[in-house]
Amino acid sequence: MHIGVLGNPESWYVDDLIRAAAERGVRCERIDYRWMSGGVGPGAADIRAGGLDLRRLDAVIVRTMPPGSLEQVVFRMDVLARLEAEGVTILNPPRAIEHAVDKYLATARLAAAGLPVPETRVCESAETALLAFEQLGGDVVVKPVFGAEGRGIVRVSDPEIALRVFRTLERIQAVLYLQRFVQHPGYDLRVLVLDGRPLGGMRRHAERGFKTNIACQGRGEACVPTEAEVELALRATRTIGAVFAGVDLLTGPQGEPYVIEVNGVPGWRAFRAVTGVDVAARVIDWLRDRKSPLAVAS
Repeated sequence: MHIGVLGNPESWYVDDLIRAAAERGVRCERIDYRWMSGGVGPGAADIRAGGLDLRRLDAVIVRTMPPGSLEQVVFRMDVLARLEAEGVTILNPPRAIEHAVDKYLATARLAAAGLPVPETRVCESAETALLAFEQLGGDVVVKPVFGAEGRGIVRVSDPEIALRVFRTLERIQAVLYLQRFVQHPGYDLRVLVLDGRPLGGMRRHAERGFKTNIACQGRGEACVPTEAEVELALRATRTIGAVFAGVDLLTGPQGEPYVIEVNGVPGWRAFRAVTGVDVAARVIDWLRDRKSPLAVAS
């Protein structure tokens, strides 16, 4: 078996996947988006990364979607879709990555499926955002539509500061994504899901401010999700179309649950540290079982 991992150089996650694969006799190597090329037409219909024909891989694990121009991002997604059409297993599927990486699209899909999400408004102008700020109770979390690990997220509850933030974002041609602030107990819950089954749960405590992300100095601890929390996580994952996902759940002031995010490229470094679950091994095992003759026959 041969697996490619689209990941950054010196990535802990790439190294962990290569480690888990080697322990199972599986060949696994890193791929860089910058190496990829796609050919079309007689004698040129290939998809390569340097000297590697990606169509011959059994699977590609997407570990990053780095910033780029619109053309670059669309090309990357086109390549992944072509590989999927060629029979290469993509984790996560390209459509799921498109849904998960776009916070507006993901939130809209979750709400349409009847899942509880915080009240959200998305716009482009500072004036419209200020009106939304008032409609959302004057206490909002502003997030980048594309972003992860809590980067670029700010909470604003003062109208003057809000307008400054909105005008700054407008000047850089950003989309303004505003979400009503949920008064939570100081922690959220990350449920890691693989192929319709929970791998476990991690409660993430905010050590400073309101952000619970581990990348923002949040503190993680293992916990066992309730049946209701597991069901919410599984429904959210199915709604986005993901196979492997980190679902973030938040509890409101009246104990009401909210689905905050479905991460289609979930990290697990902190999760493994607190739960002891070898996530990389679970992922490699799932891919290996999926490609086994017995699995194909069934």
